[in-house]
Amino acid sequence: MRKSACFLFSLLATMLMSVTAFSQAVTLSGTVKNKTNAESVPSVSVSLKGSTQGVYTDETGSFKIAVQKLPATLVFSSVGFETQEVTVSDASNSIQVAFVPGSSLGQEVVVAATRTPQRILESPVTIERVSNVAIRNAPASNYYDVVQNLKGVDVVASSLTFKTPTTRGFSGSGNLRFNQIVDGMDNQAPGLNFSVGSVIGLTELDVDNMELLPGASSALFGPGGMNGTLLINSKNPFKYQGLSFQIKTGIMHIDDKERGVSPYHNWSVRWAKKVSDRFAFKIGTELIQAKDWLADDYRNYKRFGTSGNLTTGTRDTDPNYDGVNVYGDETTIDLRTRVLNPIAAQVPFLASYISTLPSSIPVSRTGYTENEVVDPNTINYKLSGAVHYKLTSRVEAVLAGNWGTGNTVYTGSQRYSLKNLKVGQYKLELNSDKWFIRGYTTQENAGESHNLTITTQLFNEAWKPSAQWYQEYAFAYLNAKQAGRDDLAAHNIARSTADQGRPAAGSQQFKNLFDQVRMKPIPQGGLFKDRSDLYMAEGQYNLSSLAKYAEVLVGGNWKQYVLNSEGTLFPDTKGNPIKINEYGAYVQVGKEIIQDVLKLTASGRYDKNENFEGRFTPRVTAVVKPAKDHNIRLSYQTAYRFPSTQQQWIDLDAGTGRLIGANKSLWEKYNLINDPANAVTPNGDLGEKVPYTEVKPESVTTFEAGYKSLIAKKLLIDAYGYYGKYQDFITRRDVLQVSTGKGYSIVVNAPEKVKTYGWGLSAEYLLPANFVVNGSLSSDKIEDVPAGFRAFFNTPELRSVLGLSNTGFGKDKRFGFNIAWRWQEGFFYENDFTQGDLPAYNVVDAAVSYKLPKSKSMLKLGGTNIGNQYYRSAVGNPSIGGVYYVSYAFNVLQ
Repeated sequence: MRKSACFLFSLLATMLMSVTAFSQAVTLSGTVKNKTNAESVPSVSVSLKGSTQGVYTDETGSFKIAVQKLPATLVFSSVGFETQEVTVSDASNSIQVAFVPGSSLGQEVVVAATRTPQRILESPVTIERVSNVAIRNAPASNYYDVVQNLKGVDVVASSLTFKTPTTRGFSGSGNLRFNQIVDGMDNQAPGLNFSVGSVIGLTELDVDNMELLPGASSALFGPGGMNGTLLINSKNPFKYQGLSFQIKTGIMHIDDKERGVSPYHNWSVRWAKKVSDRFAFKIGTELIQAKDWLADDYRNYKRFGTSGNLTTGTRDTDPNYDGVNVYGDETTIDLRTRVLNPIAAQVPFLASYISTLPSSIPVSRTGYTENEVVDPNTINYKLSGAVHYKLTSRVEAVLAGNWGTGNTVYTGSQRYSLKNLKVGQYKLELNSDKWFIRGYTTQENAGESHNLTITTQLFNEAWKPSAQWYQEYAFAYLNAKQAGRDDLAAHNIARSTADQGRPAAGSQQFKNLFDQVRMKPIPQGGLFKDRSDLYMAEGQYNLSSLAKYAEVLVGGNWKQYVLNSEGTLFPDTKGNPIKINEYGAYVQVGKEIIQDVLKLTASGRYDKNENFEGRFTPRVTAVVKPAKDHNIRLSYQTAYRFPSTQQQWIDLDAGTGRLIGANKSLWEKYNLINDPANAVTPNGDLGEKVPYTEVKPESVTTFEAGYKSLIAKKLLIDAYGYYGKYQDFITRRDVLQVSTGKGYSIVVNAPEKVKTYGWGLSAEYLLPANFVVNGSLSSDKIEDVPAGFRAFFNTPELRSVLGLSNTGFGKDKRFGFNIAWRWQEGFFYENDFTQGDLPAYNVVDAAVSYKLPKSKSMLKLGGTNIGNQYYRSAVGNPSIGGVYYVSYAFNVLQ
């Protein structure tokens, strides 16, 4: 106790002395202006050379910095300008800096590659960076869309506001092999298992930069980074100050047959203020409102559990029609065995005629299209804020929160209407130049979210139970056949008879009954009541100043998932959530073996989930510099992931079969251990029995080589190639328990190693007069997927991006433009909802802008998919057309 008291007293004394010293320093002040046009330059980093002390210029280019003594050397740096040093001997004179513009090509500083700052040109692994300037000039209607023009990136759009990026394969809604981290917080919803960065993350005006790590990244960022990690970082209120707002409005759904032309709105506001040298705060909000893209794939799907095949036929030509984006028609029976044969037994004079009918007559109920059951009005509202307080010149405390709500649509095992979804993330952090410690929580509330398939199936049962509907259908079918109608005509007459009284979509009767069903929790209705939470604590310390002969970094974390669905998603009960604990630690050691020629870095991480054995993931990288601005990178990386919370514990009737997790208790619940089910192929054939086997964490080992160079300060080239092996690959299999006739989708490990490999090449060239041309080409492939297993690789074999831009031309360089063309090859797409061929597509995005320097504002006229060529990013997902917009952004040229 006495030792603890002494330690606490010493710590407080040290902080007090630091604060006193901080307050007694000499204050230097001045202004930074662009040497070319004499305009003030805001957000310039002004630091004291040889220390970590620093400030930023405000919106007028002015700054104040406290130093302990004179003379002092100040370092001025900002992206797009040459770094300059000024030595000050007299504090009474105002410092005037003529800042010299320079090229930022290859000079950007990234942190994600090693968790320490370094030039992107010298990164030991492949990395991409998007600055706030690039976001401001991008031909995109939303900052989240910018990543789809990066090399090797695939983006799946479940709706206008729900998008999932990934790299190196396994693309899909809510990709579990790709981490998204926002201001240090894992952005994945703990229960729903998808990252919500595009739904509740940062507002567009508050995004400082994005860093993308393609490929394995678990060694530093923990479980889940099998295929990459996207880090989105917000603006510091000490650096980016003042009131900013953006008004963006436009139109969409041009030439849409089911939804007419409708407006698109995106409004955002950010206010940040530096109250003193120690205290600053920010608050921001954003609202997106539009009519969502429509999932309108009405092709017939021959379904077997969570798999199946696209086939021919429509509702008018196939009595057992099951449209991809038609819901309620998943309810199907064999009319002959379930209804007609019992009729023959009860009505003897019909028996002889019924015996002449086909032995199997599958018939599905009449469904409703997505346009009829989903509210077309999508809305996304975000609110974020943070308070920053400098305890000393080196230690800063941050209290921050991001909260969002809205309506959107998500594709999982079915299509889900996420209605009034609410997610909040809140953190408390202490950081310095050498260490940080943070704790945060993710609070999830599914609101009125519901499964469209289950809801519509139960809606049909509510207005007319299937027992009655099929009985009416059967007698009408027999009457029509006996009257001489052909088989198809008889079926259509029978359907019209059974559908009498069917609520018309959009009618008050339909709305009232549908609302009643969707608001009832599963299994009585379609509502899932997910209120799951995540709690996380982590810290990191840079020991490089203590270990003088190497760069040493250590860190660790603890997290807890609290699954709370009241039995609608998981087998939890009200007041008894399921808790899952994980912890991990990592260390990284880097050493420059040959100065300015060879640097080696090794790192390792250990993680433990209470339901699985611990895993160790090492990483070794090398950077070789054969010449200045020419870098060869080599890496051996490993990554892993524990089965997700749903893959462990889900227990959900998806309407076409039951999804169950890998936990043994779920197998016991459905007697799948004593009475094993048989595997089912996509064609519906029965295979071998599938016994219970404990599911293991999935791992991947990747070898990568890359080359990045800056030639004549005008041409930036980046190339990579990789080869990876997945072990204990986690996937799903459809099985049928013959004794009960019930189908299940189970979680399993693939018995063999699955191999992936690919390459990427990009180039960016600075042309005269501030023009820039860029392009990329990349490829990803998969091999050795065992028969009967679905990998969900979902990646084109080849994709490309070409771009041309200029951030300043014409009078006073006020005009700008950006045009990007992207193309991807067609491929076979598969997920739990549906699978089939996804056609190739190409898209052109473009924007022109005009700067208003006095107000630091920008006008922009732009469009995404300006050719309005509707395409889908996944089978069963919506058709995406063009969005054409105009925007005015105030006080953004910082």
